[in-house]
Amino acid sequence: MSEKSIGLIELSSVAAGFEVADTMLKAGNVRLLLSRSICSGKYMVLIGGDAAAVQSAVTAGIEVANGCLIDSFVLANVHPDVFTALGRTQTPEPNGALGILESFNVATLIQAADAVAKAAPVQLLEVRLAMALGGKAFCTMTGDVGSVQSAMAAGRRIIADAGVLVNAVLISRPHPDVYREVI
Repeated sequence: MSEKSIGLIELSSVAAGFEVADTMLKAGNVRLLLSRSICSGKYMVLIGGDAAAVQSAVTAGIEVANGCLIDSFVLANVHPDVFTALGRTQTPEPNGALGILESFNVATLIQAADAVAKAAPVQLLEVRLAMALGGKAFCTMTGDVGSVQSAMAAGRRIIADAGVLVNAVLISRPHPDVYREVI
């Protein structure tokens, strides 16, 4: 499957989340990236695939949300590094400065991570969504200081414009032990 788009539905009900996930997966040729309960008793379904299939799946999921829909979005032409950072299973080599963007919500953080990856030559280390974060989300990136600054500015702008920025931090020369805690 050629994943170029991401679709997300956030719900106020765990039970509805299971039904929405099932409906989305049956509605189009999409891959389930994440489907789980998140802090505050909510549920998140995140899928990937081509733009038309993702749009169809999200539309179908919204139709069966039964009043439990909190948020949804479809993001087309997602940078491939976002998919990698979402499913990170191995720690990449740190390469210089460390940037951290933190958002009050998942949807905006994913959009910001995409902007980060497209804005400058940085490596997304991780995109962490809502688990053990009180519903918040964050992404980490590494690269030379100038690249991380540029990438963070692009991501920060998206999060700040949405009114959900928690914090944005750049550490120009992090202690090596800090990187062990990044992922």
